[in-house]
Amino acid sequence: MTDSSREFDVVVFGATGFVGVLTADYLARHAPAGTRIALAGRSQDKLTKARSTLPASAQDWPLIVADADSASSLDAMAARTRVVCTTVGPYLKYGELVLAATVNAGSDYVDLTGEVPFVRYSIDKFGEQAEANGARIVHSCGFDSVPSDIGVYLLHKAVSEAGEGELTDTTLVVSSFAGGVSGGTVDSMRVIATEARNPETRRILLDPQALSTGPGEHRLRTAVKQPSDAMIVKGSSIDPSIKGTLAPFVMAAHNTRIVRRTNALLGNAYGANFRYGEAMAVGKNPVLSAATAGLVSVGLGGFLGLMAMAPTRKVLDRILPKAGDGPSEKTRENGHFTVDVYTRTTTGKRFKSRVKAQGDPGYKATAVMLGESALTLALDRDKLPNRTGVLTPAAAMGDALVDRLRSAGLTLEAGPLA
Repeated sequence: MTDSSREFDVVVFGATGFVGVLTADYLARHAPAGTRIALAGRSQDKLTKARSTLPASAQDWPLIVADADSASSLDAMAARTRVVCTTVGPYLKYGELVLAATVNAGSDYVDLTGEVPFVRYSIDKFGEQAEANGARIVHSCGFDSVPSDIGVYLLHKAVSEAGEGELTDTTLVVSSFAGGVSGGTVDSMRVIATEARNPETRRILLDPQALSTGPGEHRLRTAVKQPSDAMIVKGSSIDPSIKGTLAPFVMAAHNTRIVRRTNALLGNAYGANFRYGEAMAVGKNPVLSAATAGLVSVGLGGFLGLMAMAPTRKVLDRILPKAGDGPSEKTRENGHFTVDVYTRTTTGKRFKSRVKAQGDPGYKATAVMLGESALTLALDRDKLPNRTGVLTPAAAMGDALVDRLRSAGLTLEAGPLA
């Protein structure tokens, strides 16, 4: 269902960037016939060039010149569309005016942020206005954090439908992963590392419930002690089927907070003692996996530390991907991910959900998840939960997004374990 009062259903902002082009290409190939889509960015020439690389169905898509630093251009863009789909990051640098324009227009919004401070800012600055204007602001609609958020949502549904109580200790395990890194991702990590010097930002980054509150940090739920974001844990402690030691997962510090926010927005539906963490499989051999997990933990901490210091950051900048760069088409096509979410319920039963996709997690698969999120908000409004404000993928779209992702080829399943 579309809104005829708006000229477009979806505007892809940042359509000349690496992920923006991938998202536009996905929409050109998979959006239902008649979906009204436009491409936006700061350069008419670059937009024209980007559009020329897309399938024939996109060649008549309108182009909108809008700049992340120009409030007036963003206001004009947001007022024309039902959904703003933005790939312009780092969002701490370029996201504020886009959010403001979207909320002022009462439009919906999806992005790819993996930046906890940006989501916290969004809640405090725009949460009440977004709710009043009927806008759905949905952050983290790519690999960060759709698999985590939807994986736990499916687990909750399966447990509830089986009448097996509530979720307790719940852990996402990245069971398999293959993909590349782009300059945009590196730039976001650079911004986070730099911002962490600020005591208030550091407080937000270290708070496991940093996003589980309303505007002005009004508490939405009672805090429960949560697992470490840098957990090193024996797989068998999560489920007897998991061999070896699990390593920290690089995006746990963001994904876990999105999942906890969903629980808060759903009225603590996952359970009074819901605890959620994320880890990554690094092999089944007890000795080698333990050693690898330790190296991963040290490496992640060291990398962020080096990114925060100007001299070492300059060295890293010479060897890391530049903004606008990304994995090759072969890497994108051959990539994949599988995440399994395990829980034990209050009745003592064990359940597992799985989210699996073909394609580079951060690029090809992310373009699918972001594109389908935008289409869900634009076309499935009669199927959405009656909820507005600063939301999460599961809280904003729930079953409607699950249905679209399944139709797009993702594996999404949940059920009891023997």
